[in-house]
Amino acid sequence: MYGAMKVFIGGSLKLVFRPWVEGLENIPAEGPAILASNHLSFSDSFFLPAVLDRKVTFIAKAEYFTTPGLKGRLTAAFFKGVGQLPVDRSGVRGAGEAAIRSGIEVVERGELFGIYPEGTRSPDGRLYRGKPGGLARVALATGAPVIPVAMIDTEKIQPPGKVVPKLMRPGIRIGKPLDFSRYRDMENDRFVLRAVTDEVIYEIMKLSGQEYVDIYATAAKRQIADAAKAEKAEQQAQKAAGQA
Repeated sequence: MYGAMKVFIGGSLKLVFRPWVEGLENIPAEGPAILASNHLSFSDSFFLPAVLDRKVTFIAKAEYFTTPGLKGRLTAAFFKGVGQLPVDRSGVRGAGEAAIRSGIEVVERGELFGIYPEGTRSPDGRLYRGKPGGLARVALATGAPVIPVAMIDTEKIQPPGKVVPKLMRPGIRIGKPLDFSRYRDMENDRFVLRAVTDEVIYEIMKLSGQEYVDIYATAAKRQIADAAKAEKAEQQAQKAAGQA
């Protein structure tokens, strides 16, 4: 199924959007590697595999695979076809551990594992602090090289909440592999996990040219949501005062 879906989805994306790519030579022809990318859009998990010859496995919400009805079955078939792995995210800690185990299994099979160190999509196109769990733990447990990847302009093609994408040309920059074998089997040292994560995020920042923000993207999303609520409440108060 993956081969057919890869040809159909990948071919269609390249034909319609014509993504440009730099650094393809940094992807190994065989053997395991971890692709660590910034995360600007839902479409990131499709554009990156579309330009590679090898299969890339990303983690996806289990709901994409378990939704009932015809639409649910089609969605599940689509995500399986493009190499997505379902992970139950009902419990935060359990979800993280499941994602790590799944990533290790993919890498130990000698395949490419894709992961977003920020943990969620950027709410405003900036690069946020990497979470020190998944990426670093998979890298240190397996010894696989980490390849930094920068998605360019995908947030303009499909901003959060938008279903219909805008026709424009995105870019992908692939950096040189990073070797963390010196930290092998130190995945339980939180200082090592932070150092590995920060180094990868720094390389992504150099590739993407994004402004870096030293907080987690989840915290930034909460701040944006709180600011929007406060603004709405202020507008309602002003409206009420005007009517009075």
